[in-house]
Amino acid sequence: MTSKELNEEPYEVKISCTIVRVRLTSGFEITAYIPGIGHNLQEHSVVLVKGGRVKDLTGVRYIIVRGTLYATYHGLILYPLKARLNS
Repeated sequence: MTSKELNEEPYEVKISCTIVRVRLTSGFEITAYIPGIGHNLQEHSVVLVKGGRVKDLTGVRYIIVRGTLYATYHGLILYPLKARLNS
């Protein structure tokens, strides 16, 4: 094989990662990355997005912060609004 033939064959690397399309409240639609192994997000889940690109993935400039909005919701369940207003 010549060097020209080697350059014509692309190298393929399979990366197992989770990339999602997210529609922001401003109306923009972005591509975001979910870090970690596995997730429990569904189609209409509310998430917190922070800026920061992923070097291996082209076009991905945002990262979803895991567990933030669930933690807020969990805190509201433990301490309901009536209990917080009365004390």
